[in-house]
Amino acid sequence: MDDDVYYQNVVVMRHGDRIDNFEPLWVSTATRPWDPPLIDDGLVRAFRTGHKLRAQIRPPIHRVFVSPFIRCIQTASQVIAALCAIDDDANAMSSTDVLSIDPSKLKVSIEYGLCEMLNREAIRPDLAPKNGDFGFSISELEALQPAGLVDDTVEPVYKELPKWEETVMGARARYVNVIKKLADKYPTENLLLVTHGEGVGAAVSAFLKDVTVYEVDYCAYTQLRRPIFIQNKSLKTGEFQVLMNHGQTGVSYLPASAMRDTPAPGSSAMS
Repeated sequence: MDDDVYYQNVVVMRHGDRIDNFEPLWVSTATRPWDPPLIDDGLVRAFRTGHKLRAQIRPPIHRVFVSPFIRCIQTASQVIAALCAIDDDANAMSSTDVLSIDPSKLKVSIEYGLCEMLNREAIRPDLAPKNGDFGFSISELEALQPAGLVDDTVEPVYKELPKWEETVMGARARYVNVIKKLADKYPTENLLLVTHGEGVGAAVSAFLKDVTVYEVDYCAYTQLRRPIFIQNKSLKTGEFQVLMNHGQTGVSYLPASAMRDTPAPGSSAMS
């Protein structure tokens, strides 16, 4: 790598397996039916994905930004555990092991702009809070992350949630905007953004032109990379490129022309 150029990586990742897609009766007794947690398999999948990212991203992840929904908070916690684990043998660990975390390795913050699409395409209207208050407590969510890693000095890009019934196109634009804003805010750091399937799809569609994403698996991710040029002690950023082989990171897409006559899949499949 030349002395005057280096590369910034931004990984945009979907959360793990959510409980309501495996236990349909869960919503009938849930106090927060719009905010399902992960099942055990989702925790394990998140941990293993974190270990995969640890081997793939060089230099390593410096900052993690997370949607406030509990399935993303839990996913981030498991990924961070894998990124910071001292034991390098993934087969020797599980998501329930007590791991030694070095808080100097990375920092984590909650970002409203990475939240789920707040519309009926992603959340059933009968499950959404009637008063429009989704009841997120940032301090309580931060407490669920490994001790010492939360950076509460970070000013979020979005200081509040979008209004209920935002459009799908509006949500996709929001995801792309927050990706760009966070990357520009920390151009010398590699970022991991833990969000929802629509966010991953929006990232791929925005930076891999003329494609339509039709499926995003649990814990699927896309890796964006761009050059950062150092010129006269100032930074200049290049364009993001999508670094992934089709289908191998859990994101499936086709050329946009092939999808024009095909009905769009329900957004809930990527929520």
